Amino acid sequence: MKNLQHLFDNNVAWAEKIKANDPGFFDRLSEQQTPDYLWIGCSDSRVPATQIVNLPPGEVFVHRNIANVVVHNDTNCLSVIQFAVEVLKVKHIIVCGHYGCGGVKAAVEDQDHGLINEWLAHIKEVKQKHLAELADLTADQKNNRMCELNVIEQVKHVSETAAVQNAWKNGNALSIHGWIYDISDGILHDLDATLPAN
Repeated sequence: MKNLQHLFDNNVAWAEKIKANDPGFFDRLSEQQTPDYLWIGCSDSRVPATQIVNLPPGEVFVHRNIANVVVHNDTNCLSVIQFAVEVLKVKHIIVCGHYGCGGVKAAVEDQDHGLINEWLAHIKEVKQKHLAELADLTADQKNNRMCELNVIEQVKHVSETAAVQNAWKNGNALSIHGWIYDISDGILHDLDATLPAN
């Protein structure tokens, strides 16, 4: 099965179902996208951005990486943020982590993971800032809290980007939100980390 034909078959069935329910869907979708939301999330296959907020394609501009990290020298992520803010004029940037994040768990474990160690170092920095808070937690509690703390830290990093700073200086209505997704029940939780704070 070198050509993954089943995925092409799934695609045809999906497209036909969409057209049967909404004949003009793809005509509308082919026009310029105008999403209000930029979603910065984890690459984890269990956290599909548009599905968990029940929005159709075209409504959410998405960037994903391991553990939803925003690093000031990651030109890929920074370019996505700039495009979303300056070209698409999104009104909300959502940083969404999830409980049970493998990237966060790997960073907390302090083991050698090869190439990914450099990426995990950004999460380890978050851990170092909160050692006292994490000290008395069980392993599961520590991992869950680190998932939350990582999101909160990344919200701060997004707020420090040039694109966001310029948007705020120009009076644009732009908010950054920190959310966590619970894979065990499918529910999103607001971490009360919204910037600018009201």
